Amino acid sequence: MIVVAASRIRTLVWVAVIFAVGFLCLQLVRPTLTNPPVTAELQAPPEVRQILRNSCYNCHSNETQLPWFDKVVPAYWLVTSDVKEARKHLNFSEIGKLPAAQQKAFLFEAVNMIQLGAMPLPSYLRVHPGAAVTPEQLAVLRNYLIAPADLDATAAAEAAIRAASASSAADAEYDKWVHTSNVAMDVKPEFNGVAYIPDYKNWKVISSTDRFDNHTMREILGNDVAVKAIAEGHINPWPDGTTFAKVTWAQTQPDVNGFVKTGAFVQVELMVKDATKYASTEGWGFGRWRGTELKPYGKDAGFQNECTSCHAPMAKNDYVYTMPIGGQQ
Repeated sequence: MIVVAASRIRTLVWVAVIFAVGFLCLQLVRPTLTNPPVTAELQAPPEVRQILRNSCYNCHSNETQLPWFDKVVPAYWLVTSDVKEARKHLNFSEIGKLPAAQQKAFLFEAVNMIQLGAMPLPSYLRVHPGAAVTPEQLAVLRNYLIAPADLDATAAAEAAIRAASASSAADAEYDKWVHTSNVAMDVKPEFNGVAYIPDYKNWKVISSTDRFDNHTMREILGNDVAVKAIAEGHINPWPDGTTFAKVTWAQTQPDVNGFVKTGAFVQVELMVKDATKYASTEGWGFGRWRGTELKPYGKDAGFQNECTSCHAPMAKNDYVYTMPIGGQQ
């Protein structure tokens, strides 16, 4: 019995030694994770940057600071991959090179994900609880997005002129559209192949929303497949062929009676369901056409990464934000 017990102990010791040596060898397999220079940090008040630095910068900036437990393989492999992917989507160390309005647009998407509990990633928070954004901090971020940018006297005057003429400009745009509505436009498809569908104007309105950060308002319309799916409660997942159009206009300032009107047309976006064809983008094809000339958005098909990132928090709802009342199963 003593001999058997000693043999088992020796076996366990050897297994432990082999495991330890293997573990140490794995520590040598370390993908490179560098911190490039900060070239253009987000232009925002210090209190806003501090919240983002605490909760977002470790993945979404060039100032990643890993705690010791993230430096241990295999955790290090996962962290390195996540940081590289996160920087591709949003990098607060480089976003400052964009126009102020575009910076706010990216920050709006980030705040939206925080509100929905998608960011910081729940798996990340389990190990890094200090990165959680409190309700008070979220309010600071929202208030920054809502607040108008500081304007000097000249810029303020120009802004007032633009606001006063926004409604008349929209009316002129509509009048022009009415007189040219019989003329077919040659609209190019998006870079990912999604075609523009001019008939969206005849679809049913199923929802509306606005963006408090850039003062725009939107209507969401659905084709017959979408409307039928809503009526039957088959919206999670939505059936193939479902197509949504989201039409965006500038939002005018409230008039003396508090009414807000649509201003100039900004863009129309399409979201087409085909689980097989668009498997690489969560089963949806995305398209966006800007301005009255309906110019396809982006420089290449990579623009759709913005769309999938924005819709990621709604994975449990088939990546759709618009959830009609009574339509859920």
